Order: sequence, then C-alpha cells, then structure tokens
Amino acid sequence: MAERRMFAKTIIDSDAFLDMSLSTQALYFHLSMRADDDGFVNNPKKIQRMIGSGDDELKMLVLKKFIIPFESGVCVIKHWRIHNYIRNDRYKETVYKDEKSMLGMKENGSYTLENNFGIPFANQSDTIGIPDGHRLDTQVRLGKERIGKDSIELVESRLDEDKIENKKKKSEFDLLIENYTDDLDLRNTIYEFIKMRKAIKSPMTSNALKLMLSRLDKLSNGKKFKILEQSIMNSWKSIYELKNENGQKKVQYSNEKPKLRFNNFKGRDYDYDDLEKKLLGWDQED
Repeated sequence: MAERRMFAKTIIDSDAFLDMSLSTQALYFHLSMRADDDGFVNNPKKIQRMIGSGDDELKMLVLKKFIIPFESGVCVIKHWRIHNYIRNDRYKETVYKDEKSMLGMKENGSYTLENNFGIPFANQSDTIGIPDGHRLDTQVRLGKERIGKDSIELVESRLDEDKIENKKKKSEFDLLIENYTDDLDLRNTIYEFIKMRKAIKSPMTSNALKLMLSRLDKLSNGKKFKILEQSIMNSWKSIYELKNENGQKKVQYSNEKPKLRFNNFKGRDYDYDDLEKKLLGWDQED
C-alpha cells in the first residue's frame, strides 16, 4: 500500500469544504491519510477519538458528502480518485470488496452509491494507477472474465429503460417537496433528512413528510436549513426548535414580577439593618 497521499485543491479549496470547522477539516485529512489504496477506512471512530474529534465532525463529513459510510462501520473517501493516482505496481486492492461492489464512479472520478450512474466497479479492476499514454483516464478495461457483446448491450438497454422510467415517474415525496419550495438547496436538505430517517431504520411516509413540512413552517422563523441540519446531525426522527450555543432551548424572559402564590396574607415588614446588627452581635456593643 502506498504511504503517500495527495489532495486535490479543487476539493479542499471549495466553499463546501472551507465552510466546515477546522476540526472537521482535520478529521477529513486524517481519514484520507489512513485510507487504503481504494480510499476505504476501517476505523473512522478510532481516528476520531485519536485526534480528539467529536461525533458532530464525522456526521458533518457525511452530511456534506465528503465521505460515504456503510453499515459495517467502514467508510470511503468520496473524492478519493480525484485526489490520488496510484501506480499499478504499488496498488493493493481493498479488502472491503462487498462495500466496493456497492459503489460506482461518476465521470469526474468521485464515488457514488447510485448504481445507475457512473462505471460499475465489476468492470474497473484495471483502471487504477497513472494513465500510461495509451488510454484515456476514463477508459475502462474488462477484467479477466470477458463479458460478451450481447450481455453488454442487454445491460445498457435495461439501464436506458430504467432512466426513461425514472424520468416519467415522480414519487409522492418529490411532488410534495417541489410544491413546498423552489429553493434547490432547501430541497436537497429535506432529502438528506429523509435519507437520515431511512438510515436509522425509521423511514418516513408521505403523510409524515406533510406533517414535518407543516411543523417546519411553524418553527422556522427563517431558519429552516439550521432546523433540518440540527435534526440530521443528531439523527433525530423529528424537527425541533433551535438550541442556543449552550445547548438549551431559547427562552423568552418577561420583565413582569412573578405573582405570589398566597395573596390572602399581608407580608411582614423587616428592619434589615437591625437584623444585621443582631446577627453580627453589634447590638451588644452599645
């Protein structure tokens, strides 16, 4: 396995990356430095504890789509192929082949979990390493088991049919979200909330989404993004009023004096100066 790692400025100089806290950026660099030659990290929690990072930093990297987590606890650096080219004679394939089989690759070289997009890894075993001048970066070679032409055409035709069907059909979630807002960033954040609910094994129904959007309008006060991100970061099933910096809900204080519980009795009047003298023994000096 190669000992040196590189980072592409197009990723680490992006606003999405620089908007994150320094501790979150540091965790990303540490995860990347300890990833294998395919970008997989088998101990993100250990690395997180080792550098004194919290769960929020790891969740933020997932939320901002800089890493892709798996149920096994393994994660992969999403933009690994943009960061690194590893020569074939130094490349060692990851041992996490089940997780790798779930991934595809987009045209820009980033990993994706969407199997209908990008290049399936089953056909990509020889694309690791630095291009040798006889092929393009995006060229794909078949593995040792050659796939027949008919099989390829059958797969491509099915993918085309699926894409056409997906364009025709819009889920009820899509319609609800499109009718709710025209803001694309807000739509994406709502989809992230739905994904989080599914990840914690509590998927939403269309009725639950309607109720959530209605509650979001009541709570938002112009801060819909922060309310949704608060629930995503904490893996909450619902959305709640924003907390202040100390982790407490914001409370509105009134200048009105609290009413006494007993109004039928007249309060006693005390001479506090006289009481102070008696308590300190000053009254005996006179």
